[in-house]
Amino acid sequence: MPVKKRIPFVAFRTRVRDETIGGPNPYRWEVRTTEDYFSGKRVVLFSLPGAFTPTCSTQQLPDFERLYDEFRKVGIEAVYCLSVNDAFVMNAWGKALGLEKVRLIPDGSGEFTRKMGMLVAKDNLGFGMRSWRYAAVVNDSVVEQWFEEEGFSDNCESDPYSASSPQNILETLRTFDTARLGRVPIKF
Repeated sequence: MPVKKRIPFVAFRTRVRDETIGGPNPYRWEVRTTEDYFSGKRVVLFSLPGAFTPTCSTQQLPDFERLYDEFRKVGIEAVYCLSVNDAFVMNAWGKALGLEKVRLIPDGSGEFTRKMGMLVAKDNLGFGMRSWRYAAVVNDSVVEQWFEEEGFSDNCESDPYSASSPQNILETLRTFDTARLGRVPIKF
């Protein structure tokens, strides 16, 4: 995905809590679009192969949650995690990890991931079609910075993870903002 390119318009089928619904599953369907998530905001979007998978659940998503306030300090208004999983899976994953800050986006059909050019086959792992691991800084629906893991391919034997880590993105944002403002970088 080239920098300065507008992200594709997609409608996501989400499940949101609704206290007016009784019973053990008080959720209703809500359609949210890319405009809802990205319009008029500077955000970090990161996408990963799947909910409940090892690197995604023990490193990437928990680290974005832990470093959320640091992203806010460099002008990021929200952090979104997107995966080719349905809303039920994404909600269960967020609950299992105790997420409070990072928002999850279910790309159940893979439409957004496909339109971003990041849909890959992971049949070698029994996953089917999934997202390649990447991240982006998106400013008012336009890609400002892009972080893609190396080795993009179908049925990749490895699971690279460094370029799209929150630590790398934060470092890049601090350096970018420092250069733009003419300041000396601050290391945390």
